[in-house]
Amino acid sequence: MATSVAGEGQLSLNGIVSEPQTKKLTDLPTELLEYILCFPVLKHVDICNVSCCCKRLHDVCHGRGKVWGHQYKLRWPRLQRFYRQNESCDWLREYKTRHRVGIQIRRTVESISKRFFTEVPCVGQVLGDSFAEIESLGMPEHFCEDELLFILNTDKRKSLTLKYYAKKILYFLRQQNILRSLKTFLEQPAEQQSALEGAVLVDQYCNPLADVTLDSISAQLDEITEKVKKMLRLKNPSHPSLRIAQGDCFVVEDFELQRQVLCALNSVLYEQLQYKGNEFDYYNPLNSYIHQVLLRHTGIPISLSVLYMTLAQRLGVQLEPVNFPNHFLLRWCQKPRGSEDIYDFVYIDAFGRGKQLTAKECEYLIGHQVTADYYSAISTTEVLLRMVGNLLNIGKRGEGNEKSYQLLRDSLDLYLTINPDNVQYLLLQARLYFHLGIWPEKVLDILQHIQALDPSQHGAVGYLVQHTLEHIQHKKHPVAPEVKKRSAPEHKEVQYSVGLIMKHKRSGYNCVIYGWDPKCTMSQEWITTMRVHQLSKGANQPFYNVLVQDGTCRYAAQENLEPHSAPLEIGHPEVGRYFSEFSDTHYIANEELQTRYPEDMDVTLDTVRELYSGPPSGHGNQDQAPAADQNHHQTTQM
Repeated sequence: MATSVAGEGQLSLNGIVSEPQTKKLTDLPTELLEYILCFPVLKHVDICNVSCCCKRLHDVCHGRGKVWGHQYKLRWPRLQRFYRQNESCDWLREYKTRHRVGIQIRRTVESISKRFFTEVPCVGQVLGDSFAEIESLGMPEHFCEDELLFILNTDKRKSLTLKYYAKKILYFLRQQNILRSLKTFLEQPAEQQSALEGAVLVDQYCNPLADVTLDSISAQLDEITEKVKKMLRLKNPSHPSLRIAQGDCFVVEDFELQRQVLCALNSVLYEQLQYKGNEFDYYNPLNSYIHQVLLRHTGIPISLSVLYMTLAQRLGVQLEPVNFPNHFLLRWCQKPRGSEDIYDFVYIDAFGRGKQLTAKECEYLIGHQVTADYYSAISTTEVLLRMVGNLLNIGKRGEGNEKSYQLLRDSLDLYLTINPDNVQYLLLQARLYFHLGIWPEKVLDILQHIQALDPSQHGAVGYLVQHTLEHIQHKKHPVAPEVKKRSAPEHKEVQYSVGLIMKHKRSGYNCVIYGWDPKCTMSQEWITTMRVHQLSKGANQPFYNVLVQDGTCRYAAQENLEPHSAPLEIGHPEVGRYFSEFSDTHYIANEELQTRYPEDMDVTLDTVRELYSGPPSGHGNQDQAPAADQNHHQTTQM
């Protein structure tokens, strides 16, 4: 790197020729050298090479200097929020650590498919062993997350299997963080717990990949608060709520002034912003997530009540949550503080556009009388249990697909974090994991905890323990997967291959094939229920496992499928389990699926070449198949 600049000898004033001067790069001031070495085209390898040239350049490239700080920020810009501005840091050490974490994370994610791949979709799959591996790295968690995000943000059509498992691990890691935050929240004194913060934690846990923060939610509520103040200012320019600054704990004592606040709040929330209760899609889980309530201006009684109560509090009006059966309410005291007479309160129905009710009118909401206990105020913890309980019931009502099982698992995790000794839900969690065939070691831990809490559950616990141990034993001696070769005589009727984009002739749905059987392998009950006998070839024809655009997995008869005229990506959450890439006309099976169907990819390439690469269409990637594919098997088109 040291560059010499030699000039010719020059005459001095006394006529003596001076020696030529030599200038080196290392003679430049440190600031200028740092500026040069921070040029964007230089990478970390270049800086390593420069620092080995001489002591001068080694000193300029020291770990705490600008050069390595620039390299770190250039390569991992998302990590800048974890450092204070102008923070003195050993950037070379940070760079090495982040680089090492990236390599280890990628190796772990790349190994998962080989260890966990199953041809049958495992709904609600939990990769407990791999999560433990990530955590055992002992590296900064934000480094792990940054590498996983890097994997997820690469070319969306490539590395699908890698992204599939990276997403699962990121989901788990974020949830673990949120659970820790929730436990810390629950340890706070009851008077310091905010229902809004609790609701945000619930939201974050169920949507760990979404960008939901307490700060962003609070900022949106600040905007609504300012709108209410603007409305108040028109009615009463001297109202004390107008002087409340953000974060102040001021309480308006006068009941008439409180009434003015609630009137202005109702006007802004329900008339100006058009918030409403979702009567037509009540059991949609989005109604319970506070960021979705703010986005869609729609919710259910409890989520709208948390929103309403928080806004009122910011304007100096104290409302209390009421765990009214089937319809969450707020209560507003009309008498001096300390009264517990239910008739001293006005009850506010946030679901019903902020309507104010008497105690008797509340009973009309549910159609029957209740005892005075149901009108009592409840704690923030009880609010969260009610909120999570709603999500849990939605999960139970689900259709047994990936989303409903995930919601059931997430809501059980939350409920048992808040109330860890609830035997009913512990048993439900153990049964759910057992049913899904996942994480048997955790099932045993749950069952042991149930047995300690309630020995009367011995029968149910004993049954699950026995079969869970059998599952663990089975995992130690897995059965070799069946390999299906198209060249086998029994497979001669199979027309299509894995990776092809298909259309269902009758139902019209789009799908991709990820497996097939030469004959229908489902039970007689399924065959009867699905009226397979009405097909021209009945069950005695090839059937295909397909991932459908709507997120379902189906088993379709060959006579009902045909190649799609214009191949498209299939937006199914399980695509990455089976395929490594979408290649314009078809999906490329990953290594594990190709092991099951070793001859299918050649057939798929031949098929898409014939279907989409002819002179008239110009569809597809014509350069996908090597020359050796000329002798591959041909498929019959329908």
